[in-house]
Amino acid sequence: MPDITVTVKDREGNIHELSAPTDMAMNLMELCKAYELPVDGTCGGMAMCASCQVYIEMQQALPEISDAEEAMLADAFHVKPISRLGCQIPISPEMNGMYFELAPE
Repeated sequence: MPDITVTVKDREGNIHELSAPTDMAMNLMELCKAYELPVDGTCGGMAMCASCQVYIEMQQALPEISDAEEAMLADAFHVKPISRLGCQIPISPEMNGMYFELAPE
């Protein structure tokens, strides 16, 4: 499968175009870390820390939010209705062209 491109706005307002493979079972948190964006992912992608929280303008291409993710976001800071955990968003072809913003730390 071909790579996709997603856009990520970092906490300083810089825009990054990230190329992502769709055949490596990566998630958005791992992709951001691969590009050395300031995403901690302290829990290793287990939806237990919210250090990879992102804001999403268009969620139609994403899987439904799980109970674990929803519970973690309920206790996190800077949460908006468009918040998701990057570790819970698997890279898929449907994400091509999507825009994400890193939530404040």
